[in-house]
Amino acid sequence: MNLSGIGVPGLIIILVIVLILFGPKKLPEIGSAVGKTLSEFKKSAKDVISDDEETPKATKEKGHKK
Repeated sequence: MNLSGIGVPGLIIILVIVLILFGPKKLPEIGSAVGKTLSEFKKSAKDVISDDEETPKATKEKGHKK
């Protein structure tokens, strides 16, 4: 999924569709929810990556102790 391929006209069309569907009063709430969701996703992804990086080290240490 390449978001850079959408371009400015595509983003404007998406914004207009969202505006029509939800109205101007709900738009800030939706934006806030999307932002929180993305930040939680990034945080979870960083946790998973750091866990994956720590796992081989722990496995190597256990192998040497036997």
